[in-house]
Amino acid sequence: MKRKLFCEISPVTYKISVYKCLLIRIIKNLFIKGKFAKTFLEDKLPYTIYKHKSLIRRKLGNVDMHLQENKVGNLSLAVPKINGILIYPGKIFSFWELVGNLTSRKGYKEGLVISNGRAASGVGGGMCQLTNLIHWMVLHTPMKIIEHHHHDDIDLFQDFNRQIPFGTGTSIVYNYLDYRFINNTHRIYQLITYTTDEYLCGEMRSNSIQTEKYHIFVEDEHFEREGNDVFRCGKVYRSQIDVRSGSIIEKALLKSNHAKVMYDTSNL
Repeated sequence: MKRKLFCEISPVTYKISVYKCLLIRIIKNLFIKGKFAKTFLEDKLPYTIYKHKSLIRRKLGNVDMHLQENKVGNLSLAVPKINGILIYPGKIFSFWELVGNLTSRKGYKEGLVISNGRAASGVGGGMCQLTNLIHWMVLHTPMKIIEHHHHDDIDLFQDFNRQIPFGTGTSIVYNYLDYRFINNTHRIYQLITYTTDEYLCGEMRSNSIQTEKYHIFVEDEHFEREGNDVFRCGKVYRSQIDVRSGSIIEKALLKSNHAKVMYDTSNL
């Protein structure tokens, strides 16, 4: 029998583990406090590097659509805390440093969260869609991702109007599972985020033109049966392309997917 982790023994030990993680993060942040991106600009920087939008309301299996409606409100509270942020050379973008804790006192409602490999509800649920959007735009820049967590071992929902490759999502938990990247270039970057009635929208902008562009794609994607389980497999790559010549500078493997499928695959 597999030995339980300390956090799995009881609800009390779980809370103790969470508080320990929160404390460790707070202490670590003290050493890099001055490096976080904190400056906002109301005007947009002149050059658009990349734009993307995603449907806010999506039918995900048998998930209650009420949670999706609550997500609309949750995003409307969080998105303005990102909109206009400038990431100067050497500065670190931290999602939780900007957005802060998601509590009901701040107006956040129960939304969809992923917990222990399953869909559940939690206050502030739906923030992964925002970090997914940011991550996707960052992948189209040369900036360096320094913290990224994802649900890479499960495939919870069958594709519905999927726009980006499976495996490029994010997982966040306040404040010890963060999404962070550092601007290791000479350019200034700016994130623009906003919502419409239907979409969560984002723009990555800069004070100068990028000399390279990026293409993210998946190869050899397939479903594979292993015993009684089905797994989604594939390799996600990123190509760096020279803007002037159109030639591929580099093709790099971002991630190899091997995720247990949690829905019926008989009709695929």
